[in-house]
Amino acid sequence: MNQTSNTPVPLRRSISVNQLGYPAEAAKSFVYAGSGGEFEMIDTVSGEVVYRSTTGPAQQDEASGTTVCRGDFGELRTSGTYRVSLNGESSAAFVIAGNPYADLQQGLLKAFYYLRCGMELEESIAGPWKHHACHTSEGIVYDDPSLRLDSRGGWHDAGDYGKYTGPGAKAVTDLLLAYEGNPKAFQRPIPLPESDDRIPDVLHECRYELEWLYKMQDPRSGGAFHKLTTKQFPPLDIMPEDDRDDLYFLPVSATATACLAGVMAMAARVYRPFDEAFATRCLQTAERAWAWLDQTPPHPDGPGFKNPADVGTGEYGDASDLDERYWAAAELFRTTGEEKYHEAFRGLAALPFAKYELGWTNMSGYGTIAYLFGAEAGADTDPALRTALQEGLLAEAKRLADRCAEDGYLTSLRPEDYIWGSNMVLMNNAMLLLIANRLGGEERYRGLALEHIHYLLGRNVLDLSYVSGFGDRSVNHLHYRPSVADDVEASVPGLVSGGPNRNLNDDYMQEHLQGLPPAQCFVDHELSYAGNEVTIYWNSPAVFAVSQFVK
Repeated sequence: MNQTSNTPVPLRRSISVNQLGYPAEAAKSFVYAGSGGEFEMIDTVSGEVVYRSTTGPAQQDEASGTTVCRGDFGELRTSGTYRVSLNGESSAAFVIAGNPYADLQQGLLKAFYYLRCGMELEESIAGPWKHHACHTSEGIVYDDPSLRLDSRGGWHDAGDYGKYTGPGAKAVTDLLLAYEGNPKAFQRPIPLPESDDRIPDVLHECRYELEWLYKMQDPRSGGAFHKLTTKQFPPLDIMPEDDRDDLYFLPVSATATACLAGVMAMAARVYRPFDEAFATRCLQTAERAWAWLDQTPPHPDGPGFKNPADVGTGEYGDASDLDERYWAAAELFRTTGEEKYHEAFRGLAALPFAKYELGWTNMSGYGTIAYLFGAEAGADTDPALRTALQEGLLAEAKRLADRCAEDGYLTSLRPEDYIWGSNMVLMNNAMLLLIANRLGGEERYRGLALEHIHYLLGRNVLDLSYVSGFGDRSVNHLHYRPSVADDVEASVPGLVSGGPNRNLNDDYMQEHLQGLPPAQCFVDHELSYAGNEVTIYWNSPAVFAVSQFVK
């Protein structure tokens, strides 16, 4: 149920549910902030009580700082719209249905269209969130200002208008993995300007970013520029087409170059059945980026990319490039089968760094996934290495599952995980659980991934859906320049907010959230950039997780 601009937002409720709903055949539960008791499930159409039961025992939940108990209504499988009644209180209304997340998946994916740079967003597709083409000028190469290059296209990274190679590569990879994992979930058009009857829209959307990523390859060397931004962030209340400061291609970095190699090698494989010429160009880009890496010594402990002194936009600094190289080698080996990439991957795999992370600071998990999925597809992998990596990934999934059992809201987030972008941690963990399930892990991992989706959509201590426009109590005052600057009351829909952040990294949070437990350190306000901003790589793992539950 999408919240419109004139829909009143309910007050925070003690009974929290997934405000969209639950798959009919899945486990289902709500969380009550209190000691619980007997509850009723009420059909909102007939008003009749259709199920009664009693909550489980109360427990103290450290992350939320609240005493909670859960009510299980998994036996209720009849499609319909329901609410929970307990101790004279009611939950949000929600559905039980065979395919409750189809519209959510479409919304999460369409958010990338709203983040497009360099083209007009027309009302026929963008609705009230239309705007003119933006950032169409050439960019200045920072270390050679006489050189200007085409900079148009791609996705705005976040609440600002910068574009970044590494984060863009992560986002595309999540979407391509989502498509590969459940292509049937992407058959329905969004629609997009490119929609046709031949290529799924998710691949059209990824191609929009990939076409820009080509432009981030330095024509002089084959390395990848780290980012393309203005020197400073524009004001918060400026529309994208009004941001006319000079754009700069910031210097080449090893992390960006390896990310470019990894995502382009993967794209070559995914797009080949649809467009041979495009796939070939992707692979050539990846191979050229690898050639640059092959001539550049790795830096396991820094120095990584640093902003020049006169640049204040997002740095995305990363001291180690081992994980990105590991990923690039795995993708190139999976796509080409060439031994030189396999040898490089094995050499990197022997080094001591985490191999199962899915964030922009550590992309190693994508390398592990590529190697293991390649083995599934018949690649000539190293049996001992394959076994070790699979066992390590399954062990990581078990650690996440053990955390879920301890958490009052059934997620894998520990109190210390409520950081800037905690919802990315949440959805990355859901991704890993789903991938572990595919690679031979326990069936319960799939159900635990769904518990993470329930948290994102409102089954949390704040009774808040962290996806704009989805749920009757969803974020709407995002730190996102177009939604601040336009005259539309409702935020652009389908954007995932960063979520609670115990470190209170912005002034607004410090002023309003002191002393709160980690999971309550959030406020839906446009000035809270460390809690309520959006990014492409917070949406992308959400697309992956949700798409695995779409029929």
